[in-house]
Amino acid sequence: MSDLPSGAREDIHWPSLFAAISSISAVGIAIGLGLPLLSLILENRGVPSSLNGLNTATAGVAAMIAAPITTKLAHRFGVATTMIWAVLISAVSSLGFFFIENFWAWFPLRIVFHGATTTLFILSEFWINFAAPPSKRGLVLGIYATVLSVGFAAGTVIFSLVGTQGLLPFIVGSVIILLAAIPIYIARNESPYLDEKPQHHFLRYTLAVPTAIMGVFVFGAVEAGGLALFPVYATRLGFAESHASYLLTAMAIGNVVFQIPLGLISDRIKDRRILLTGMGVIGLIGALLLPFASADWRLLAVLLLFWGGMVAGLYTVGLSHIGQRFSGSDLAAANAAFIFFYAIGTIAGPAAIGAGMDIDGPEGFAWVLTAFFGVFVLFAFYRLIFHPQRT
Repeated sequence: MSDLPSGAREDIHWPSLFAAISSISAVGIAIGLGLPLLSLILENRGVPSSLNGLNTATAGVAAMIAAPITTKLAHRFGVATTMIWAVLISAVSSLGFFFIENFWAWFPLRIVFHGATTTLFILSEFWINFAAPPSKRGLVLGIYATVLSVGFAAGTVIFSLVGTQGLLPFIVGSVIILLAAIPIYIARNESPYLDEKPQHHFLRYTLAVPTAIMGVFVFGAVEAGGLALFPVYATRLGFAESHASYLLTAMAIGNVVFQIPLGLISDRIKDRRILLTGMGVIGLIGALLLPFASADWRLLAVLLLFWGGMVAGLYTVGLSHIGQRFSGSDLAAANAAFIFFYAIGTIAGPAAIGAGMDIDGPEGFAWVLTAFFGVFVLFAFYRLIFHPQRT
């Protein structure tokens, strides 16, 4: 494991960053459209929330499968080539959700789709972290998270415009994913080259940054479960589908507003665990306030604006942290481990939130989110108090 920075240059290498950021942002648009789209389609077909959440959680299984093999594929075929193939696979498989109506067939289909998008996320973030100068890593990753959040926000806006009926939303999503291949191909000679294997199994890298790993687990649970099942939660509270879309958009706008400031702060804080803990506390408070704010969609939108933006910082700051700790192939492996635990969260989140809503109705949505953040805050404070020198 290396504590050296991932690059010696201190200027921002924009061509590489533009390629990696724009490509993954196109995928973000498609996911922002696809997650609520698929959940509402299943809801309209009468699928129980627990099974709806379980189907969404399959994305996490796919990510867990893809995470350990992505670095090997990139080492063998090259980063850019692996990414282009992942774009093609995800674009084609996304159309399958329209043509395949059998509910159980959606499980392997989600594994293919989300396995390909996981590969894109791992290699894009490795590319970005590799190209970012050490002193500006938080800023660069803040820009990345902001642009990605814009993509998610655009996806939810497109979802509100195209609705859930017919082939159109699936065609739109597939075309947007295909656009991701263009900047990757143009900058293919700028992509990092993995000429050696990591020093350790990818899971070993989690021991150096346990607070960041726990944070990304909780973020994965909240993002996947919250984004996928929030439209169901909102409609059960009596909001129209259009209001549910507006609320998702408010959350996404919060992500856009906060990521660059959080990245800048992380560049100036010696112990990033303090910032991660603070964001966890804000996530806990926001989850506790959800039932009280749900009486008015405008009040709920304001809460989600601040809450969503700060919670997304768990990912941005955690990613910046691993970029500081590792370099080269070790950085790629650490990024895979980071995504692996994010994937575990995406399995736990939708399944737990869906079950909570089946047991306690809409209120179960907020209480399960509260439990996730409560566990993280306790763990983060434990690390700060009993391991003061470990970052």
